[in-house]
Amino acid sequence: MTKYLFEANYVGDGIKGLMREGGTKRRAALEEALKSVDGSLESFYYAFGDTDVLGVFDVPDPAGAAALSLMINASGNVNVRLKPLLTPEELDEASKKTPSYRAPGQ
Repeated sequence: MTKYLFEANYVGDGIKGLMREGGTKRRAALEEALKSVDGSLESFYYAFGDTDVLGVFDVPDPAGAAALSLMINASGNVNVRLKPLLTPEELDEASKKTPSYRAPGQ
């Protein structure tokens, strides 16, 4: 399973829905959505400032994460951003690879 950091902002009717339903019901809604792509919620927090809600979830494949992100963003009530998270061991593996790359203009 791949872990993803998610950051989301409620917009328009999403803010009204959050105020009406409360935080725990929105967390439960995300847990149900994650089940539909065989994922699970690790952490979920509300915050002040640029991000309304953030946390970490596990999803077995990138397609499931992308489908979830598309569905949530398509609602128009929430803007969500996902960031795949790497373990230190995965970074060790990546550092041993030597990809080929040419920088722009070179």
